[in-house]
Amino acid sequence: MVDFKAIRDEFPILDQEIHGHPLVYLDSAATSQKPECVIDAEANFYRTINAGVHRGAHELAARSTVAFEEARAKVAKLVGANAAEGEEEIVVTGGATAGLNLLATAFGNASLGRGEEAAKRFALKPGDEIVVSRAEHHSVLLPFQELAYRTGATFKWIDLTEDGRVRTDNLEEVITDRTKVVAVTHVGNTTGAITNVAPIIKRAHEVGAVFILDACQSVPHLKVDFHALDVDFAAWSAHKMYGPTGVGFLYGKREMLEALPPANFGGSMVELAYMDHEAQYMAPPARFEAGTQPVAQVVAAGVAAEWMMNIGMENIEAHEKTISAELLKLGDINGIRILGPRENVDRIGTVAFDVKGVHPHDVGQFIDAQGIAIRVGHHCAQPVHRHFGLYASNRASSGVYNSVADAQALVEAAKGIRPFFGAE
Repeated sequence: MVDFKAIRDEFPILDQEIHGHPLVYLDSAATSQKPECVIDAEANFYRTINAGVHRGAHELAARSTVAFEEARAKVAKLVGANAAEGEEEIVVTGGATAGLNLLATAFGNASLGRGEEAAKRFALKPGDEIVVSRAEHHSVLLPFQELAYRTGATFKWIDLTEDGRVRTDNLEEVITDRTKVVAVTHVGNTTGAITNVAPIIKRAHEVGAVFILDACQSVPHLKVDFHALDVDFAAWSAHKMYGPTGVGFLYGKREMLEALPPANFGGSMVELAYMDHEAQYMAPPARFEAGTQPVAQVVAAGVAAEWMMNIGMENIEAHEKTISAELLKLGDINGIRILGPRENVDRIGTVAFDVKGVHPHDVGQFIDAQGIAIRVGHHCAQPVHRHFGLYASNRASSGVYNSVADAQALVEAAKGIRPFFGAE
């Protein structure tokens, strides 16, 4: 039996009052809070072994390199990826946005003829298709929209059901023999809906397309196995999985990473550099890790991954399902509409809502005055808001440190919104 009350006590930031009320943090979809062990890991790296990795022969460099690669292996284990030397499938990035842009840039480079023969599978030209879904975060939408502009490829999307789930009933119409790239979210950052990705991946591979998964909202909340899912690439951020900001990860099947041309250039990613002919680049993951890496943050992210696995992702998922059930009671309040599935099935504890007659920013301030932190705005997902006929909303999102009481506090506070603003 997991003691989630004791787990909450591991988060020092939660032991404070906001506007005279105990802090209730319900904004984990934006960024999660960090347990003491993660905070200590980052600080202790700087105190004890700070040095450049894969660069020096001195002892601190050796120790920091070992810590860096051990952290990579922990992250790989969390998501069901290979970690052995020569088989690594995890690339360190600056975050999910950086990882997705890395892919879009690398595909663009392949389209210019860069890379070896195997890189041609990533090349795009006019008449080819890139497919996303309407549920995408802008970090998926924009890089691949721009890739379509640069290459002349056609940009398409899978639409949503009425309650905001990614449709899977018309995949043969959207994903065709001309489709080369399919990029889809695993969990909607606004709706909290878990995408049924299996048929989308199957269809993408049937037509020979590369499948990319935005795993930002799934890795922190669900047991994820990229091998079992058969995704080609996946990107996510450490700061949403109880790790530090400024670092993320890109998973790629080993054969895919070996075929992909580099996207960023500089130190540590080149085997041989010349003045008079083309450089020879290192094998992945080093090929994609130009420059100085955020080593302390990677080490701390490895601690976060290990910490999550020690709790058990199945336990985290079950715990957050109870929080989700309480948050969904927001939809029972007169004048409040939930954007996303109302049933507590195939969803996580992320619940966006609209309050009739009250601007989302006013809602956010009213809730904040009671010590409750939620998100306000379009959540970097404007198309999904337009799907619901809105420009913005409020969003509550849970983490491992939340309790049923936290969700109940928000629901009780929400009952007073419309009376306070005279919207009833």
